Amino acid sequence: MTSSTRPAPHLSKSRYLAGLQCARRLWLGWHEPEPGVEAPAGTILAVGHEVGDMARQLFPGGILVGGGPRDFQEAVAQTKELILDRSVPAIFEAAFEFEDVWVRADVLQRREDGSWNLLEVKSSTGLKPEHIDDLAVQRYVLEGSGLQVASASLVHINTKYVLRRRGLDLPRFFACVDVSDAVASALADVPGRVAEMQQTLSLTGPPAREPSNHCFRPFVCEFWDRCTKDKPNDWIWRLPGLRAERLAQLHEMGVGSLLAVPDDFPLTAAQRRVIEAFREGGLVVQPGLSAMLPSPPPPVSYLDFETFSPAIPLYEGTRPYQRLAAQWSLHTTDASGQLMHREFLADLRADPRRAFAESLLEAVPGDGPIVVYSSFESSVLGELSKRFDDLAAALKSVQARLFDLLPVVRRSVDHPDFQGSNSIKAVAPVLAPELSYDGLADIAEGGAASAALYRLATGQFQRGESPQTLRSSLLRYCATDTVALALVHRALADLAVEAPQPAPT
Repeated sequence: MTSSTRPAPHLSKSRYLAGLQCARRLWLGWHEPEPGVEAPAGTILAVGHEVGDMARQLFPGGILVGGGPRDFQEAVAQTKELILDRSVPAIFEAAFEFEDVWVRADVLQRREDGSWNLLEVKSSTGLKPEHIDDLAVQRYVLEGSGLQVASASLVHINTKYVLRRRGLDLPRFFACVDVSDAVASALADVPGRVAEMQQTLSLTGPPAREPSNHCFRPFVCEFWDRCTKDKPNDWIWRLPGLRAERLAQLHEMGVGSLLAVPDDFPLTAAQRRVIEAFREGGLVVQPGLSAMLPSPPPPVSYLDFETFSPAIPLYEGTRPYQRLAAQWSLHTTDASGQLMHREFLADLRADPRRAFAESLLEAVPGDGPIVVYSSFESSVLGELSKRFDDLAAALKSVQARLFDLLPVVRRSVDHPDFQGSNSIKAVAPVLAPELSYDGLADIAEGGAASAALYRLATGQFQRGESPQTLRSSLLRYCATDTVALALVHRALADLAVEAPQPAPT
């Protein structure tokens, strides 16, 4: 196969899983795929590759089959040669093709009787239903190719493992679960599913399917923006917390707009408030906002944390995916109402948590509320107080002063431009239009910040990225969040003065 020749439509294990989730996603993934982008270190995809590479060290003497998708037939030929060579104890990325299904097996481990153990490596912390389907389609292709598969197992990360001074202990870092019975049960459904998916791939256009909750389970679909670009602002899916069965009922009734939801349809009070905002066409403020929003004199502080949770522990005494506090931003109002700013971003060459806690305790004013947006900061402070006994009392004192603004927003204000979300990124541009996140193209949300912290800690920078530019982007992002929090609080205080009071009981 030359590099300019594309093969006829075929399935792979990733396309098979996509087809189980949504036939439209399967079709688009082959015929109209999104442009491929390199996954920066610290993102889910990059972590998966890193963990997969590490797992190969568990099988000394194993051979890696090379080549990419355009070299697949050469990889199949190399796999056949390695299978015949009994001196090879394990094969990595072994390639097989059967009935237009192409798969690569993470690990094939040779057994003395000539059969093979099939192992799938995941960066997850345990077994998930989709892992069974993944192994089932692999076993279908391997056995169809004439290989005798004796067992099927999942290799995943053991979250109970603790990194010690001597370094990473791979046999303890990984856990292995034999799922042969579950895979054997799932195998019966594979031929029919394969035939159905191949028929889908042969269609001249994508099958129709209404975007809904399935677009996010078990994987986030890469075509969400494309499939929803023509949806109106009051699309019914934007109703927050709508259970799948309620959404299905509305679809059966032909209701696609929030404005068309019947008044007697069972919804929560929060969902009713969202619909009210769309019907009003602007900001709706509920009675009682002033009672929920105390207005103490200065100082009032606004606090935001950034953390990261490396799958492969970096610091002695830490576990896989353990949350590590590494950055904070603190804005505080003075007597004139002006905002003063302090911030911290750890030197991530060492465990950042101690420096994070000490610097925060030094910066926080001695009195006044500390406004946050969600329970995240409280839970981080709780973890730190358990970690550092000598700082526990002071950290708990800070924790006790936190005031969570999110429940106030959730219960008291709604606007169509929130699009059913109460995140600070959705709320702040409406309540405080002078604020913008548009200038944060490189780091504009928490997942990107977490990945950036990981790159700082490991030195795995992207092209054109340096420690200095990355630190600058992180500081700018975190500071923007605390400014947004202060502006939202100020806007709510102004609205509270004008808001109607609740009716007396």
